[in-house]
Amino acid sequence: MDSTGMDAVNDWLLTWGDHLWTWIVLPVVVLLGLYFTVRSGVVQFRLIPEMFRTLTDKTPQTADGKPQSVSAFQAFTISAASRVGVGNIAGVGTAIAVGGPGAVFWMWVMAFVGGASSFIESSLAQLFKTRDRGSFRGGPAYYMQRGLGARWLGILFAVILIVCFPFAFSSLQANTISATISSSVGGDLPWLPWVIGAGVALLTGLVVFGGVRRIASVTQVLVPIMALAYLVLGVIVVALHLDRIGPVFAEIFTSAWGFNEVVGAAFGYIVLTGVKRGMFSNEAGLGSAPNAGASAAVTHPVKQGLVQTLGVYFDTFLVCSVTAFIILVSVPDLAGATRGIDLTQGALVDTLGEWSNIALSIIIFMLAFSSILGNYYYGESNIEFISTNRAVLTGYRVLVVAAVLGGSVVGADLVWNFADGVMGLMALTNLIAIALLSGIAFRLLRDYTEQRRAGLDPVFTRERLPGVRGIECWEDELTVTGPIDLPVRARQAAKHRDHLHDRR
Repeated sequence: MDSTGMDAVNDWLLTWGDHLWTWIVLPVVVLLGLYFTVRSGVVQFRLIPEMFRTLTDKTPQTADGKPQSVSAFQAFTISAASRVGVGNIAGVGTAIAVGGPGAVFWMWVMAFVGGASSFIESSLAQLFKTRDRGSFRGGPAYYMQRGLGARWLGILFAVILIVCFPFAFSSLQANTISATISSSVGGDLPWLPWVIGAGVALLTGLVVFGGVRRIASVTQVLVPIMALAYLVLGVIVVALHLDRIGPVFAEIFTSAWGFNEVVGAAFGYIVLTGVKRGMFSNEAGLGSAPNAGASAAVTHPVKQGLVQTLGVYFDTFLVCSVTAFIILVSVPDLAGATRGIDLTQGALVDTLGEWSNIALSIIIFMLAFSSILGNYYYGESNIEFISTNRAVLTGYRVLVVAAVLGGSVVGADLVWNFADGVMGLMALTNLIAIALLSGIAFRLLRDYTEQRRAGLDPVFTRERLPGVRGIECWEDELTVTGPIDLPVRARQAAKHRDHLHDRR
């Protein structure tokens, strides 16, 4: 196909994806998020202290004293690795360039509303997870099969996710790494992207062929480091523009309602830009993060639902906000501002000098590489839903490494537009499923809060949800919590029996 044909396909994909998100996906996301917020009693705000408490829970152990799977914190970092990517820098820059400072407000709103959807999907993923060679796996495909009895829908979702995340989006993350490093080095070196791509592909292969525990070990180191480094840069920039903090907050809130806009239609455009970019960034309701949430060993499904809600806040309220303030305190006049990562880079260089460009390149590498690992794990979980053949998994790993290498040297526009549109279909499939299964999630939440009121560390077993089929991994208390000090265990077991008897 010649360049004219490619441009036509690219334009069609862009138009199709934009209409899908604008008129179908985003309204469904917002309406369901508001419904989940009301039905759950604003769980995403009410249980914020519980989110931090459960994040540090000890990992339940097997009878031989080994961890049952990855910890709640490791599952949090796997999902954060995928959520927190280049979009937190480039996507926020685009949102501000297109929608102005007001877009930031609607990104915050989207994170808060989407927190309820994230809670529902990750709690369901925990409930319907399955065992997998000494750990757990699960996600939307699994609760579609086990909760809805619709394996065909689960396979459809799995195929869409595999196309989007480990192949399309990982190749784009690799492309960003290649472009950023090439820009920092300078000069037109046609062989450099191949060298960079080969290096990133090699690192990816070393990690992904080690399985979920190696991925968790890498992400639990990378995610805190990259977040802290980026936060430090942001704090330095803001500190050098203290006089701009008040005006920036004023701009964000007044522009959000179009008070400073001449054209009335601008209000809708600002809202749409902020909500859309927020959705792309924190992934709440998309069905991606539950694949990581299901891998954790916890004593109650709600615990991981709360942890993944915290992941939405970490992504938007911390990382995206850092980007927003770097730009807004450094660039008072956004007229004619460039879109994407160039806007953030320019703001940093203008304030801190050229050295900050190198620092940002290192941070972008960590952001993009950790996203590649998170995306890979999402795909692995769904590959194993379709087939447990080890040869299929090995072939998948080889293709992911090849996609990373290819993404480092090819153009990105066509892949971006294709992936955005297909991801809209993935979101719709997941949203339909969690809407139908949300009643079960609300029963889980009620059970959790009742146990907390009784002074218990909540423990879930299948008998606490009578009438719900498809639950595999919650047979009894021993398999959930593992061995603990016997006198403590006896007291806990007695309290749970008494509490269960009172409910009946």
